[in-house]
Parts: sequence; structure tokens; C-alpha cells
Amino acid sequence: MNLVFFDLESQNLFQDVGGRENIEKLRVACAVTWSTKTNDFSVYWEQDIPALIEELKSATKIIGFNLRGFDYRVLQPYAPETHFASLPTLDLLLDLQKILGFRISLDTIARATLGTAKTVEGVQSVQWFRNGELEKVAEYCQADVDLTRRAYEFGRDHGHIFYKSRLGSKLKVDVKWK
Repeated sequence: MNLVFFDLESQNLFQDVGGRENIEKLRVACAVTWSTKTNDFSVYWEQDIPALIEELKSATKIIGFNLRGFDYRVLQPYAPETHFASLPTLDLLLDLQKILGFRISLDTIARATLGTAKTVEGVQSVQWFRNGELEKVAEYCQADVDLTRRAYEFGRDHGHIFYKSRLGSKLKVDVKWK
């Protein structure tokens, strides 16, 4: 069994590429994985994408937050022959959206379930990339992978996670993450 937790940061913002309908034009700045096989993080830059895709293809399951709606779409132009939709994936955002009937952020889950928050917003990561502060981009991406992994493990082990409602109440949602 090899679970691979995955997230990526883009070089551009939606406004730079003509809107959300052009996600495929955002370009990869940095990607990070954490694998149960290695029990460690791996950092990939744009030139390392073939190795990233090989790691994803080798996974028993890929786990992330908004993988299908964002990360896979940003990756697609780098590997047009890869059918990301067919990879064994648990997209926590989609799973929770199916249960709750609305979208929820990783930060909302992390705050309520783990008592910790995302370090910054993704917009800051694009600015760091543009300023050549690549180490900050990698650290931010790694922090998001770690939050995703810890939220998944909590849900797997307890059968539920928590989130904060728009009014600030802490609510529980049952999950079946294996």
C-alpha cells in the first residue's frame, strides 16, 4: 500500500490566464508529495514533472484537496497522454462536498479538526515564485500536504472530521476514508 498525498502551487493566478476556464495555463511552480512508502516529502519543480507523474502513477491511492478541480488540470498540459481522471484518487474536497452539499476549504477543516491553520493563502505563493523565493513556495506547499495528510488520518482513524460553519460553530461530519 502506497498512499501519496499531493499538492501543487502554480506560477500564475486566474487573472493572469483569462479566468478559471483556463486552469491548464497556470503552469506548475512547485509540487510536493508525501508518501507512506518513503514516509517523507518529495519536492518537484516544473522541470521535475515527469518524475512527479511517475510517483503519482505508482501510488495505490493519491490523496489531496481539490485534486480533480485544480491540481490535475494544472498538470494535464505536461502529460497529455496521462488520464488523471483514471488515477486512484481520494479528493477530500469532492468527498466532503458530496456529503455536505457545499464546498469547504482546507483551512476550515484544519482549524476545526487539527487546531491549526494554513500558513498563508495561495496568492502569496505566486508572489514568492515571481520574486524567486522558491524555498518559501516549497515550504508552503509542503505545509498544505502535511495539513491534508493529518486531516485525512484524523478522519480515517475517527470516522469524522470537524469544520466551522459560516457562523463559527464547530460541526462534525462523518467520513469513510480508508
